[in-house]
Amino acid sequence: MTAPAPQAIAPLKLMRTSMQALIEIYGVTCYGIDMMISKWRREAFCMAKRPLGIGVENYKRLLEKPYYYVDKTLMVKDLLDKGGSVNLFTRPRRFGKTLALSMIKTFFEMEFDGGGNVIDNRHYFDGMKIMEAGDEYLRHTGRYPVISMSLKSARQANYHAAYTLLCRQIAGEFDRHKYVLQGNALSKEEKRRYQAILDLKKDETLYLDALKFLSDCLQKYHGENVIILIDEYDVPLENAFFRGFYGQMIDFVRSLFESALKTNDCLQFAVVTGCLRVSRESIFTGLNNLKINSILDNGFAEYFGFTQFEVENMLGYYGLSEKVQEAKTWYDGYLFGDTEVYNPWSVINYVDTAVGNSNAFPRPYWSNTSSNGIVRELIERADGLAKDELEELIAGRTIEKPIHEDITYGEIYDKQDNLWNFLFFTGYLKAVSQRFEGNKIYLTMTLPNEEVKYVYENKIQEWFDENVRKADFAPFYQAMREQDTQKMEEFINGQLNFSISFHDEGERFYHGYLLGILGGFGGCKILSNREQGTGRPDIILRPNNPHHPAFVIEIKRVKNFAKQDKACDEALRQIENRGYATELLHDGYDKVICYGICFCDKYCVIKT
Repeated sequence: MTAPAPQAIAPLKLMRTSMQALIEIYGVTCYGIDMMISKWRREAFCMAKRPLGIGVENYKRLLEKPYYYVDKTLMVKDLLDKGGSVNLFTRPRRFGKTLALSMIKTFFEMEFDGGGNVIDNRHYFDGMKIMEAGDEYLRHTGRYPVISMSLKSARQANYHAAYTLLCRQIAGEFDRHKYVLQGNALSKEEKRRYQAILDLKKDETLYLDALKFLSDCLQKYHGENVIILIDEYDVPLENAFFRGFYGQMIDFVRSLFESALKTNDCLQFAVVTGCLRVSRESIFTGLNNLKINSILDNGFAEYFGFTQFEVENMLGYYGLSEKVQEAKTWYDGYLFGDTEVYNPWSVINYVDTAVGNSNAFPRPYWSNTSSNGIVRELIERADGLAKDELEELIAGRTIEKPIHEDITYGEIYDKQDNLWNFLFFTGYLKAVSQRFEGNKIYLTMTLPNEEVKYVYENKIQEWFDENVRKADFAPFYQAMREQDTQKMEEFINGQLNFSISFHDEGERFYHGYLLGILGGFGGCKILSNREQGTGRPDIILRPNNPHHPAFVIEIKRVKNFAKQDKACDEALRQIENRGYATELLHDGYDKVICYGICFCDKYCVIKT
């Protein structure tokens, strides 16, 4: 661990000396001052450290600052040793895929400056693990032309906008390599076509095989085959599916990919990254040179996310070793193959926050950035069994489901089990164990950590609550006025079956649930746990018009259905014995209706 710079510590010594003099003069305690000095010492210590590059996904920029970097450069060695012609890596959002591609590009690319001189990028790897791998790997440094594209700009409202943004991305990569137009490597026709793409001519045939064409041009100019890097390949497809132009987008992307990745003699190798694996029948049709690496595979597992060792090193570097267990509880737990990893985005944000305030609480950083669209769609369509299983997960238990990777967006709603596939591959579940039966893989799954649990307890609950709020409560309010307890029970039980809960169905949960339902009961004040008579009734509705009935509701919760009737009677006796209704009558209300409501699991009994 590097010690703080002397020039940062010196003022602290002077400050402590001055404060000690004040203590001697005025006799104040030094506890508060010591706390202040501890805070200043931590800040001074961290001033000498590398900053954390939150959101920095460009490898060169990360090293030039220099920001703190967790060394993942041995991925280059594994790509050369184990990689295929086309490598597809699927990982959840914010797990370092974009930075990994940027690192790969920096290592392999034959890059030129504005004057046509070759740029030596090897110094970006000084001190990195790949430099110790041997000359057989280092000879690939700066050797190949690289085509690098991200497809995330295609997240647009309609096909025309998404297609236009993708064409601009393609044209931008052509512009980055426009030096190939110099000299005689390309024919006049090739230069004309190249310039047409640079000019963004409105001819779709120009772009259908544009990456293949650019590969040809680069190979002719350099005499070396081309490396193709494509990031966020599934974003255009996911967006198009939910926006309603999936067919058009998949036709375009399939043509772009097949020409570049399947029938490309100029290809050295390719790396494609995304969140989900889209079935080869839809986008990778006939691509028999595709090597897939998902979170179920052991290969390359340590290169996406942080290992335990890497997190402990980072926390130690910033003087936060005491937070190892807290970080583990909140951000660890993902299992890629047999390797357990932390969410890198969350760890970096967590450390950055703790450096500024060591007493700061952990936060759900990842849940505020990841795409929840698919998950929300599937959960809102979930049946009763799926809702029960969600509650099992939130309670810390496990579920077992068949998992399959070959799936298209068009099949999302075909089976309820697709919900668990998408939750698993997008990082909302982790595998505990697996078994193989017939031709299916069955995974036992649970929630990875506290951060993901927060998503379930807040985001998913919020989605259910939104649907509950959309319900028409007028029949329930009318049943309350008419003292029709059967209709009241039917309404509440229907709502409970549609919602999810995760508070062990305690009385407080049901209390809050009823308050939410009663929120739209107009023309009255709703009081909760306010003093009335000789106690505190759970809920009172005091109408603004004294000629309208007032309501007193006492809630009970039991763990046995057979005890609900008795509990309702007990609730009504409590209302009577403690004078909850009497005081309302004294206040001038013509009528007070009292309800005893008892809950057991997702079933209620109501008596009046």
